[in-house]
Amino acid sequence: MTDPTTATGTPEERVARLSLEEKATLATGATWWTTEAFPHAGVPAFRMSDGPHGLRLQSEERADHLGINGSTPATCFPPAVTLASSWDTELAERVGRALGRESLAHGVHVLLGPGINIKRSPLCGRNFEYFSEDPLLSGILGTAWVNGVQSQGVGTSLKHFAANNQESGRMSISADIDARTLRELYLPAFRRVVTEAKPWSVMCAYNRINGAHSSENHWLLTDVLRGEWGYEGVVVSDWGAVIDRARALAAGLDLEMPSSSGQGPARLVAAVDSGELDEKVLDRSVARVVALARKATAQASADAGFDVDEHHALAREAAVRGAVLLKNESELLPLNPAAGSRIAVLGEFARTPRYQGAGSSHVTPTRLDDALTALTTAAPDARIDFAPGFPVDDPDGDVAALRDEAVRVAREADVAVLFLGLPPSFESEGYDRDHIELPVEQTELLAAVTAVNPNTVVVLANGSVVRLSGWIDEVPAVLEGWLLGQAGGSATADLLLGHANPSGRLTETVPLRLADTPAHVDWPGERGHARYGEGLFVGYRHYDARDMAVSYPFGHGLSYTTFAYADLRVTQDGAGFDVSVAVTNTGPRAGHEVVQVYVGAIESQVCRPVRELRAFAAVPLAPAETRDITLRIAREDLAHFDIGADAWLVEGLTYRVDVGASSRDIRLTTTVTIEGDPYADTPDADSTVSEWRAHPVGGPAVDRLLERVRETMGDAYPEEGSPRYRMIADMRLSQLAKLPIVPLDFDDVEELLAAVR
Repeated sequence: MTDPTTATGTPEERVARLSLEEKATLATGATWWTTEAFPHAGVPAFRMSDGPHGLRLQSEERADHLGINGSTPATCFPPAVTLASSWDTELAERVGRALGRESLAHGVHVLLGPGINIKRSPLCGRNFEYFSEDPLLSGILGTAWVNGVQSQGVGTSLKHFAANNQESGRMSISADIDARTLRELYLPAFRRVVTEAKPWSVMCAYNRINGAHSSENHWLLTDVLRGEWGYEGVVVSDWGAVIDRARALAAGLDLEMPSSSGQGPARLVAAVDSGELDEKVLDRSVARVVALARKATAQASADAGFDVDEHHALAREAAVRGAVLLKNESELLPLNPAAGSRIAVLGEFARTPRYQGAGSSHVTPTRLDDALTALTTAAPDARIDFAPGFPVDDPDGDVAALRDEAVRVAREADVAVLFLGLPPSFESEGYDRDHIELPVEQTELLAAVTAVNPNTVVVLANGSVVRLSGWIDEVPAVLEGWLLGQAGGSATADLLLGHANPSGRLTETVPLRLADTPAHVDWPGERGHARYGEGLFVGYRHYDARDMAVSYPFGHGLSYTTFAYADLRVTQDGAGFDVSVAVTNTGPRAGHEVVQVYVGAIESQVCRPVRELRAFAAVPLAPAETRDITLRIAREDLAHFDIGADAWLVEGLTYRVDVGASSRDIRLTTTVTIEGDPYADTPDADSTVSEWRAHPVGGPAVDRLLERVRETMGDAYPEEGSPRYRMIADMRLSQLAKLPIVPLDFDDVEELLAAVR
C-alpha cells in the first residue's frame, strides 16, 4: 500500500487512478469530522473541527454540530463579537496563529471559521460568532484571522456563504434580497477574505437565497465565487446542508459533510451513469478535495504543541482590548481600591462568568477566570463583599431573597460593581431571541441597588446588544464586556482597576429600542421567506440615514485618556486616495484610539447611505504622543453595484471624507473629487426625458429637441426645476412624441435612438 505522504502525480493524475465509486466517495465525508482516504491513489484523509474562537475537538463517538457533547480542552479566546470590538487586525491575526498552533497540536487540519455574516438584526442568536454590522470591518478582520490560522499550515473554512443572518428557519428559509443589497452588503466581506486571504475552504450556508438553496446555487458557488472572485479552493457544505448531492455538485459544492451513510456517493454514481451529471464535473471537485487533503496533511506533526499559559495570556489581552467602555461619568472608573475602601461585587456573572455562546462553537476551556476572584486578588487592601443578586436560568431561584441580600451589601459599600447580562439560554446557534431586554429580575435589582448606592458600575455580559435605554441614565458607568472568553474575569479586573485602559469600540449600533432596528417589520419572515426590505440600510447606515437617535452609535467607545485629531489631508492617485491625519493622546494614560474613515457620495444618482466605513486603524499612543496616520481607500471601494450595467461602477462625483471616533463623532471633514467610470444606461423610446438627459450623448441631443418645444410653447414652457417641468421630465419620449401640441414625431425619436446606439 502506498504511503499517502509519498504518492506522486498531479491531482488530475490521482483522480484518473480512481474508480467512479471511489471518486464519488471522496466527495462526501467518511465520518462526522473526517474525509475518506485512498492511500493507493495518494489521497490522505484530513480532519476538520469546529471553531472559530477555540478548538472544539470531539471524538467520533460523541460527535455533534450543536455543542451538545463535550470536547478536548482548548483555549477559549473571546468570540468574534469581542475580538472585533478591538478593531485590531494584528491582534486578530495573532489569535488566528494561536488557533492554528492548537489545531496542529491536536491533529486538526481544517478549522471551521471564521463566521463573517452581517449582523442584520440584534435578535440573531448567533451574532456572538460574527464580527459586525459592517462588511468592510468584517472582511478586514476575517482576512487577518484567516491569514493567522493558515500561516501555521492549518486550513480555514469561511462561513456561512451566504446571507445566513438569522437562526429562525435557517435550514430552509429563503433570504429574499435584491441584487444590489446582496452585492454591496452581504457578499463584500466574503469577497475580501476570498481574494486577499485565500481560505482553503468555503462553507455554504443552510438557507436559500432568493429561493435557491445555497448548496445548489450555481450562481453563488460557481459564477460569483469562482468566476468573479477566482476562488480555487474547496467548497464544503455546512453539516447536513446538502439537499440533492448531484445538483449540489453541479452547482459547485465539492465536499459534502458529514458522512451521508453512503447516500451521497450512490446518488453521484447514479447521476453519472444516467447522464444527468458529467463525470468531468465530479473529477474537477475530487481534484480540489485531493489537493486540499494533500496540503492540509503536509504540516501534520506528532511533535506539534503549544504553550497553554501563553495562549491564556493572549486570550486575556484580547478580552481587555475588546471590552467597550460605554459610559464613565465623573470618572467613576477606574476604581480606587485603597486600604479601607469597600467594593460591592454583585451579580452571579461575577462568580460564574458568561464567557461564550452556545452551539457548535462551544469550547471546553483550559482554565476559567472569574471576575470575583480576580478582583479580590488584585485589590488585597480593599474590602470586597459579594452577593449573587439573581438566579441564572433557574426558575426556582428565590429572586426576592437574592435581591435583598445584594441591596444590603450595596448599601454598605463605597462603590457597587453590578455584573448583568444574558443567561446562556438566551443566545445560541439554532434559535433567535424574541427581544433585546435584560431579564426583569436583573433590571429590578439594578433599580434597587442604585437607589441605595448611586456609585454603581454595570458590567455587561452578552453576545449581542441589549436595550440600555430603560436604565442607563440611572448609573454613571457601564462597561460592555460582551463575551470575554476564558480569561475574561482577569481582563475585567484589569479594566475596572485601571491596570489596563479600555480601547474597544462598538462594531454594532446599540438602538434605543427593538422597534427602531432596520429589519424589525420583516423579521424573521413568513411562509419560508425572509424579506430583506430594509435593503442597504442595515446598522448605522439605517440610523444615520434617518438621523435617528440611538443609545450608542457604531464605532463608539470611551477610554481613560483623551484624543485629538488635526491636519486632515487627502492625497489622490488613479487607484484611490490616501487619508492622513495627526492623532494626539491628550490625556494622562497610554491608550489606543480607533481612527475611523467614512466616505459619503455627494449628489449620487442612486440611493446610497449617508456615510460608509472605508478605512480604520487601532493606534497605540503614549501620553502626549502624536502619530501621523495614513489610511488607504481604494477607488474600487467607492463603487456601487449598478443594476442596469450588472457591474460595479464608480460615479464621477465629489465625495465627502469624514474622520472620527464613531459614525456620529466626526472630528474632521474634507472632500475629494473622483473621476467616474465611462458608463451610462442606454435609453430607449420608453425612457423618460430625465433619463435621456442623463445620458452623455442622448442628453445634448434631446435638449436640442426640447428647444423646439420651448420655441413652440413660448412663455407657457415651464421653467426647469419647477413642479410643471417635472411633469415633462417624467414623460416617456414616445409618449411626448404622440402629443399634438408637441412639435416632435417618431422620426425624431428614431434619430435620437440612432445617436445612442
